Amino acid sequence: MSLIHALVARGSTILAEHQAGSRDFSQATQTILSKIPPNNSKLTYVWEQYLFHYVSDGGFTYLVMADDAAGRRMPFTFLAELQQKFTSAPSASSSSISDPPAYSLQGSFGPVIAQLMTQYNTNPPTDELSRAQTELAQVKDIMVQNVEQILSRGERIELLVDKTDTMASQATAFRRGARTVRRSMWWKNTRILALSIVVALVLLWVMAAQFCGAGLNHCGA
Repeated sequence: MSLIHALVARGSTILAEHQAGSRDFSQATQTILSKIPPNNSKLTYVWEQYLFHYVSDGGFTYLVMADDAAGRRMPFTFLAELQQKFTSAPSASSSSISDPPAYSLQGSFGPVIAQLMTQYNTNPPTDELSRAQTELAQVKDIMVQNVEQILSRGERIELLVDKTDTMASQATAFRRGARTVRRSMWWKNTRILALSIVVALVLLWVMAAQFCGAGLNHCGA
């Protein structure tokens, strides 16, 4: 099975899709859809042994997941025909609104995707492949990105946020501790100063008592 999962989306909202395999790739497809820029583009994402090919045109995204052995020519040919069928379908006009409901075209266009995937998995048309080869010759440097790198980058960002929160909490605790230490040192210094004054007064009294007596009577006389 060369083509495994195909869909049509507007932005990150899936309008219709068909999945030939039993494995769930919804997390990977949603991650890719969220990374697709709004401008027209063609791109291939690599994830494990699978390739996610997409064409973004006019605000719509046509995406197909295929085995690595399928290459790129046949999947992009499939996407070109999928785009042609979608734009010529009567339901395409109803999906041109800026915020269409998710899977709003699943009932009307989902079977079209399934039929087209079956056709390309069993007997892909050679004339369409030749036409797609000519079109793809005009596309230079199709970028290949790794979905796992995107996901791991998100995990690193979350880890950085966690570390930032931890550092902020530690800084708050440090400020509180520093305030407590300053207050403690102020009281300690105040007690030392008061004790020094008392000691100085006692020493002064002792020195005066040596000349004037304990009651300071001689000096008064």
